Amino acid sequence: MTSIQSSDPGQAPLQKLRAYLHTTQVLGSIHSALYYDQNTAMPAAGAEWRGEQLALLAQQLHGRQSSGAYADLLSAAEEQWDGTSGPMGRNLQLLRQDFDRQHRLDAALVGHIAQAQAQGYARWQEAKAKGDFSLFALSLQDLVGLRQEQARQLAEPRSCWETLAQPFEPDISKVRLDALFAPLRRELPALIERARSAASRQPLARWDLPESSQQKLCQELLNGWGFDPNRCQTARSPHPFSCTLGPADFRITTRVVAGQPLSALLATAHEWGHSLYEQGLPRSGDHYFPWPLGDATSMGVHESQSLFWECRVGRSQAFAQRLEPSIVAAWHLANPGGGANPGSSPWRNSQGFWRCLNPLEPGMIRVEADEISYCLHIVLRYELELALLEGDLPVAELPGQWNRRMAELLDLRPAHDSEGCLQDVHWSEGLFGYFPSYALGHLISAQLGEAMERDLGGAGSIEARVAKGDEASLKQWLVEHVYPLGRQVNGEELVKQVSGKDLRAEPFLAYLRAKLERLVAP
Repeated sequence: MTSIQSSDPGQAPLQKLRAYLHTTQVLGSIHSALYYDQNTAMPAAGAEWRGEQLALLAQQLHGRQSSGAYADLLSAAEEQWDGTSGPMGRNLQLLRQDFDRQHRLDAALVGHIAQAQAQGYARWQEAKAKGDFSLFALSLQDLVGLRQEQARQLAEPRSCWETLAQPFEPDISKVRLDALFAPLRRELPALIERARSAASRQPLARWDLPESSQQKLCQELLNGWGFDPNRCQTARSPHPFSCTLGPADFRITTRVVAGQPLSALLATAHEWGHSLYEQGLPRSGDHYFPWPLGDATSMGVHESQSLFWECRVGRSQAFAQRLEPSIVAAWHLANPGGGANPGSSPWRNSQGFWRCLNPLEPGMIRVEADEISYCLHIVLRYELELALLEGDLPVAELPGQWNRRMAELLDLRPAHDSEGCLQDVHWSEGLFGYFPSYALGHLISAQLGEAMERDLGGAGSIEARVAKGDEASLKQWLVEHVYPLGRQVNGEELVKQVSGKDLRAEPFLAYLRAKLERLVAP
C-alpha cells in the first residue's frame, strides 16, 4: 500500500500525485466516519460541535483539492503521462475536472455549507419529530442560498440546478430528464389507478412484527446475500443509508417503522445493494484506488444496484415464496393465539404475502412507496427543487406546494409535514440535484435486468435463479459487467455499453405492466 505521505523528491510525478490522493482519501473517510456517527449514535446536543468538526474537515479537504501544490502535482503528472487515452488518461481527466470545480469555490463558502448541513440535519430531525416545518424553514432557506452561491461560483454553462446535479449524475441536463420522465408522467397514472382498483377488491389485513423479529430477519437476509462481519456493520438511523468508510469498511443502516413489518427488511435489501456495489468497485491496481476510476459511476447507477436487490430480488414472487415460512414463524411467535393452525397468517396465502411485499396502494412516504408510484414521488421533488432554486417558490410556501402537487400526481394528502415535505433527509443537507437519480436508478435497473436475463437464459431467468436461492449468480453477473466500470463512463454510457441500447423508460414500464398483471391475479 502506498504510504500516506511521501517526501522523496526523486519520486515520479504520478507516484507523488498518488500519495497526495491517498491522504485526501484518508481525510475524506474521517469526514464519512463523523457523518455516520452523527446519523447513528451522536446525541442531539452534539450537533453544533459536530458542525464545527465537519466544517473544518470540509475546508481542509477543499484546500487540498484546490491548492497550488495540488495543481502543480497534477500538471506534472499530466506532463509525464502526455496523453488522455487509457485508464490513467481518464483518471487525470477526471482529476482535472474535479480540481477546476474545487478551485472556483471560496473556502469560506465550503465551510459555511458544511456547518449549515450539520445544523440543518439537527433541525430537520426536530421538525420531523414534531411535524412542524417552521422549525426547519430557516435552515432550508440558508441551504438554498448557499447552494445558489455555489452554482454562481462554479459558473458552469448550465442552470443552477444542473450545476448542483453534476456530482451525482455527470452530464445530466433538464432536457434529458424531461425526455426520460415524459413516458413516466404519461403512463404511470393509469397503472396506479389499475393497482388502486385491485387493492380495493383485495384489501390486506393489518399486522406487525416486534423489532427483535424484524432485526433477526434483516440479519438473515444479509447473511444469505454475502454479509461479512469483518468488513461490514449495520446500525439504526432515522433515514436508512449506506456509507463506505474505507476500502474494507462498509456500513449500512435501517429503521423499524411501526405497523410496517416488512419496511426494515426492504430497506436493508436496498442499502445492501448500495454496499455490494461499493464493495465491488475496482479498489486495487495501478489505475484505481485512490484514483477516481475506483469511484461509483453515478448515483443513478448506484440506485440501480440498490433497487435491483430491493425490487427485482427482494420483492420478487420467488423470494416471497422462500421468505414466507420465516415470516409466518415470526408472526406466530409474536401472536401465539393468532391462528387456529401453525400455517395460518393474516395474508392467507403466498399470493397474499407477495402483495404484502408489493403494496398496490400508492404510499405517502417515498421510501415505503410501491414501485408503480415511486417515480412520481421523484417527479414531485424534482419539480419543487427547480422551483426553489431557479423559480420563485419561497421556502415558507414549500409545505403547501408539496401537498398540492402530491394531490395532483398521486391523489394523496399528507396529514402533517412529517408525511409531506419533511419526510426525506436530503434537503436538510442541501443535496439538491440528487433526487432524479432515484428514478434514473429504476430505469437503469430495468434495462440492466434485461441484459442480465439475455445472458442468463432469457426472460424470467432472474426469478428462476432467485427461486433456487442462487442470488450469487446474479451478483456475479454484476461483478463482471457493472461494478468494474467505475468512473470510466457516465451513467448513460454504462447502460449503452452493457445493454447495447440507449437508456429509455420502456423497459421499466414493461417490467411494471407485467408484474402488476401477476400481482392482481386471483
